[in-house]
This record gives sequence, structure tokens and C-alpha cells, in this order.
Amino acid sequence: MTESRSMFRLLPVVAALALGACSSLNPFSDDGPKMAELRDIQSKVTVSPRWSASLGDAGIYRFNPAVVGNDVVAASAEGVVARFTEAGQERWRTRLEGGLTAGVGADEGLVVVANGKGEIIALDGANGQEKWRKPVNAEVLAEPAVAQDYVVVRTSDNRLFGLDRSTGETVWTYKRVTPPLTLRTQSGMLVDKNVAVTGFPGGKLAALNLNNGGLIWELTVAYPEGTTEIERLADVTGVPVLYRQNLCAATFQGRASCFDITNGKTIWSRPASTSVGIARDARQVYVSETAGAVAALDAFSGASMWRQGDLTNRQLSAPVLTGGGILVGDAEGYVHVLDRSTGAFIGRAQTDGSAIKAAPQPLGDAAVVQTQKGRLYVFDVR
Repeated sequence: MTESRSMFRLLPVVAALALGACSSLNPFSDDGPKMAELRDIQSKVTVSPRWSASLGDAGIYRFNPAVVGNDVVAASAEGVVARFTEAGQERWRTRLEGGLTAGVGADEGLVVVANGKGEIIALDGANGQEKWRKPVNAEVLAEPAVAQDYVVVRTSDNRLFGLDRSTGETVWTYKRVTPPLTLRTQSGMLVDKNVAVTGFPGGKLAALNLNNGGLIWELTVAYPEGTTEIERLADVTGVPVLYRQNLCAATFQGRASCFDITNGKTIWSRPASTSVGIARDARQVYVSETAGAVAALDAFSGASMWRQGDLTNRQLSAPVLTGGGILVGDAEGYVHVLDRSTGAFIGRAQTDGSAIKAAPQPLGDAAVVQTQKGRLYVFDVR
């Protein structure tokens, strides 16, 4: 984010908190209470598509687009991977046989996706040609992280693999015990230099050494509570957010918490529930709540600043900072822009009518949005 200055670089890469040993829950199920009807709003900003492109259907998966410099790289379950310029010109397009379950992890030189066979496939970032593919022998639901000399892959059983970015050979593995029941959603990764920070089931945040996969430290965002396995779900979701020395994260039916990374102490912690994650600017933390509201919390105390409740049950995407506002997508393909100070609606636009489950990505003052039908948009917010 342009507003954050930190020791970490926030990658457009996410990892899944997915299938447990016995079963999983899907927060995007079509079953459940009726979503709120949209009310007319008074637009104060213009939300207009700069360009759009078709990639193919996402199926039951979620494909977060990636921003590399000023380019956009995206993929679909149909096996299409493509790279576009900021203006929408297609640099290259590749179709991989067998379909994909996750993508895209990318930097300037490498684009990485995963297929239904549990294979990790690396493409040349300049032309889309395949460089290598390696099996991890497990389902991959999360975008691999491309970080320096490594590609970090997370499987649905919460194993992490550090692969050599040049050859795909396994350098290290990190294994964590998976609870009987976990949330079928994504938890992202912060990566800088030789450190990766990611969340796990049970409300834990962990920092790993990229060179050897060793655990550096662990923090608790929320403790599981309740008498049943469902009540005790407290999986860290979305991408942890670092602003200067403050690291923030949130869980499903648990808490949102911020920590001082210099000493590991909790700055604040308060009840919250999200299956998609948070965003942060200099003043506030923004949460797309499980029930469909968007909430703003004071970044230094956790105090509630505002709560926009008119999107109940609309299955919101993760929030993204853009054009002076907060943008979220919903299950009917609408993008909504909220005022950061008040939470009031200041803009709205529609896509192709299919759900926006992927996390929108910032592209300057614009936002990159991908729908489940596989339409990729860059929206200017002015």
C-alpha cells in the first residue's frame, strides 16, 4: 500500500486456511439468510472501469489477481494465465492443461500457479512460457508466494514448502498440526527479505525464516472458545497488515488484534469475525465482517470508529484502500466505495453480475477486481 512504510513488503499473494483433517466450512455458501437489498446512494466519486478482460470461470476456487509493478497478472480455473499492462494491453496469455486451483504468485521474473494434480507450475514472467513444474502431492488452494530465491507454497493441510525459484526443488518444509475442523478460506502472507509472516487455524500468527523454514516467533490473535468444534473455529484469515511497527490480523469468529513487532506485545485486541481479512491506513483498521458489515477500528486503540451495516449477508470481499476510500466487492458483482472517515457510501459500480470472492488489489488509486466468471477489471476511483 502506498500509505504504509515498513520493513515488510506486502505481496499480492495469499495462503489458504482450508480443509481440516475431517471437514471444513465454506463462508461463501449460497445457503443462508437473504442478502440486504441495495439502497440508492449519492455518489461523490466516480467508479469507472479503465479496462476489462476475460480469463475464464473460477469454478469453486478463488483467484486473486496480482499486481507486479504497474502490470496485472491473473488466472482462472480453466487454466488461463495472462499478464496485462496498466492500460489493459495483453502482454501474453497461456493456457495450461488440466485446470488450476490457485494462482497467482508473481514478481517481475516469475509467475506461479497450482493445478488440480497438486503441481506447482512456474512461468516466465516476460513471456508466459513454462519454466518448471513440481508436485507437492496435496491440494493447493492458496497463491504461492514468490519471494527472492524461493517460491513458498501452502497446501490445504497447512504444510508450507520452500521451493527453489530456479528449479522448483524442495529446500525446506514446515508442518503444523491441523485441527479437526478449519475454515475453507484464505490466509495471506507478508514477506520481506528472509521473513514470511502468515496465519494459521487456532488464531496463531507465525514468522518463518525463508532460508530454512524455521519458526522465528509466534503470536496469538485469538484463542479458540466454545464447547463444539464449530464454536472453537478461530482461524486467521486474509493478509496480515504491517504499518510501521504495528502488525495487525483478524480471525473468523474470534478477534482482531494489533501487535508491536519490536517486542511482540499486544497493542489491542477486540472481538471480530472475518473470513476474508482486513486493510489498514495511518489511522484505522478496516474489517469486512462475516455478517456483511464493514467496520473501521482505531488503529492505535481498537475503538470502534464506524460500522456500515447496509451490506448484510452480501458476502463481501476483503477491503482495499483506493482513491481515498475503501472498496469491497459483493456476491452480486457490485463494487462499493465507502468514505474512510464516516463509512458512508460514496460510489458504486457493477461488474458481470457474478460474485467477487477474490481480494481486490490496489493499483495506484485504482483497484483490480476479478469476478467468479473470470472477468478482470481495473476500476478508477476519482
